[in-house]
Amino acid sequence: MKTTHIVDSISEYLEGTLTKEEHTKVAQHISQCKACEQDVVDYQKLFNAFKEEPLKTPSDALEKNFLQLLEEEKQNTVKVVSLNKRAIPKNYWGNGLLKIAASIALLVTAFTAGGYFKSQETQTQLAQVEQERLQLKKTTMMSLLENQSASKRIQAVSYIEDFKSPDDAVVAALADRMLHDENTNVRLTAVDALSKFSASTLVKTAFVEALGTEKDPSVQIAIIQNLVKLQEKKAVGPMKKLLEQEDTQPFVKEEINNVLSEII
Repeated sequence: MKTTHIVDSISEYLEGTLTKEEHTKVAQHISQCKACEQDVVDYQKLFNAFKEEPLKTPSDALEKNFLQLLEEEKQNTVKVVSLNKRAIPKNYWGNGLLKIAASIALLVTAFTAGGYFKSQETQTQLAQVEQERLQLKKTTMMSLLENQSASKRIQAVSYIEDFKSPDDAVVAALADRMLHDENTNVRLTAVDALSKFSASTLVKTAFVEALGTEKDPSVQIAIIQNLVKLQEKKAVGPMKKLLEQEDTQPFVKEEINNVLSEII
């Protein structure tokens, strides 16, 4: 069997696409021909390199500038796997191996160059997209807070989890639900949501105000516990008033008596 014939068959041999008879003939030839045996070793290195190359997803910026990158990359040196210097047959481009090699080379080049687009401009664009998303979330939240369905209002309150630092408009909207919503569960959910932003003066003020108007014992307890955590001294007056009111539930008075000394 001629050496050129063996070289032409190496990719199929490694890919396992030869017939059983052809595979046997190629294997026999390789065992007797050192040159072809070296070719097999070289091509196997190339196959292994393809397998080890991690698959990455190109960014939108990379896709938009792909042709420009390829043109620039022509000026650069691309690292390739070292092969034996024996000539590759002209018709080898018809085989799968070098087509794969060409594709992988382009992809590796593109993905490597893609790092260039992780620039400040890209980061700015991502920040803008995130800002637009939060603005849409805020608009949805504000709308749902006015929904007639209590479950929808509770859903709206839960959207606060998406905001690391909600603006005053969002905080004020939640405070309004805590103070005036007709549904106890909505008010209680609003207390829990606002507790995550207790460093805000607006939140502290809303808690103190709510303690003076809230009638539901479970909500009263939640507000009291938050005010104690905040060590908010302005809460002392409303707490004492609750102690004096006859309609205040005994367990609420007990809670106040247990914690009042912590903030006086």
